[in-house]
Amino acid sequence: MNTDFGMSAARTDVLSQVLTLIRLRGDLVYTTHLSQPWGLRFPPGPAHFCFVEVGGAWVTPAGQPPLWIEAGDLVLLPLGKGHTIAHATDSPIDNVDAIAPDHFDRDKLVLRHGGEGSTSQLVCGFFSFEGSPLPAVMSALPALIHVPKGDAGAPPWLAAISHFLVDEARRPDPGSSLMISRLIDLLVIRTLRSWAASEANRVGWLGGLAEERIGRVLAAMHADPFKRWTVESLASVAAMSRSIFAERFTAAVGEPPLRYLSRWRLTIAADMLRSGGLKVTEAAYKTGYASDAAFSRAFKSHFGYAPSEAKIQQTAV
Repeated sequence: MNTDFGMSAARTDVLSQVLTLIRLRGDLVYTTHLSQPWGLRFPPGPAHFCFVEVGGAWVTPAGQPPLWIEAGDLVLLPLGKGHTIAHATDSPIDNVDAIAPDHFDRDKLVLRHGGEGSTSQLVCGFFSFEGSPLPAVMSALPALIHVPKGDAGAPPWLAAISHFLVDEARRPDPGSSLMISRLIDLLVIRTLRSWAASEANRVGWLGGLAEERIGRVLAAMHADPFKRWTVESLASVAAMSRSIFAERFTAAVGEPPLRYLSRWRLTIAADMLRSGGLKVTEAAYKTGYASDAAFSRAFKSHFGYAPSEAKIQQTAV
């Protein structure tokens, strides 16, 4: 049996399903010409990415230590909690919202800012998640994902995508907005896939995918989430004893198997409630709750609002 193929298939299945539910939307791409001294603060809001073409910058997510990035590097800030970028850790910082009216060319999508020193050029952009709430499915992600350049420069996939992004941004032809949105989607998905495959210290469903037998279980759960799974039946998929499976799953994923399954079912139910595909009573039945009231309590505890408010929450997003 080719276990590498089975492992790859399991990883792709789960990652694809999660990314399908969060429904990425690329919003905007722009280039920067930032001359020393310079520093910019981005408030909480959409997720952000930056690819360095020339020079370098210090990137500091809110509440996190700074990270130096240079030509060929990419950073993804998927949580949208705010961050700063600057030429030095002690640079004076300007709020981007305050300087944008005077320094951002909306026709050419170029931000120019700073003094008279050497210039760093970055390709940056915004993206958002329109589906299930980010914490419900992406809690395994850190505030910052760094894709460093290799010995030969930026990875070929990153160089190619960034090239097309810059080309579309600089020459806005008919259809460019859609092209840019799709290219940002591709950039984010490819970055998440690379990070999921290489990061050693993962938590949550990404951590489970790193172990072949736990990955098989996650793939089975995601393939048939409303099946009446038990710890015993999941342990059978993993070819482990019940006790060893429960221990290994909890260590890899960060929570017991049936709790993970319950949260995933609630995530799917929330998506179907938003789209009008399920009524609350139907969602309660499919997710295995004995009553609407029990389902509503679990739903509100997980998402912070009642299932009857799911469509309103989607409209608010």
